[in-house]
Amino acid sequence: MDEITIAQRIAIWALPVLFAITVHEVAHGWVARRYGDSTAMMLGRLTLNPIKHIDPIGTILVPVLLLMMGGFVFGWAKPVPVTPENLRNPKRDMAIVAIAGPVANLIMAIAWALIMKVGLMLSGEFTWIASPLIYMGAAGITINIILMVLNLLPFPPLDGGRVLTGLLPDNMSRALSRLEPYGIIILLGLMITGILSFILLPPVNWLQQLLYGVVGL
Repeated sequence: MDEITIAQRIAIWALPVLFAITVHEVAHGWVARRYGDSTAMMLGRLTLNPIKHIDPIGTILVPVLLLMMGGFVFGWAKPVPVTPENLRNPKRDMAIVAIAGPVANLIMAIAWALIMKVGLMLSGEFTWIASPLIYMGAAGITINIILMVLNLLPFPPLDGGRVLTGLLPDNMSRALSRLEPYGIIILLGLMITGILSFILLPPVNWLQQLLYGVVGL
């Protein structure tokens, strides 16, 4: 995408980023409701309206800055509230609620791959519609795979940490949960030092190539 301007790059990524972040959070709330907690529904967060989920920094500022710097793009929305005490089996069900977000990103990556495939099939005669589908499909694949892999890192408040908390014995689960107030600091430290890219890029690249191969891109 080196041949496109920053404004075009932002326009291409805007919809995939909004969908990736919004659907990820709605998935948490929807699964929580299925397992007994209606907190997200009562607060009006079980909606695909991105306005309800936008975090000015994580949904807008961070992705735009990363796009302008040319790095890999990620972001976050306002977390959907979940009340563990309302779940039928709080420890187990919180792990299921947590994994719903990355699963939603995987499904969206597949959907964007199919959209990109349609764009490639239309290229030539219908370039006016094919090009946006190809560019946005590629962006959708990338952002959703990045969010899936990032959120599976095994420390809270990331989804992988919550899943691990639900799987570990109680004493180890409590010890891991105590990391939650420092989770964002750890994540920022990994990003600033470049370790985060070192961790994320191999699985992200592998999953992208796998998806491209499966869909025939």
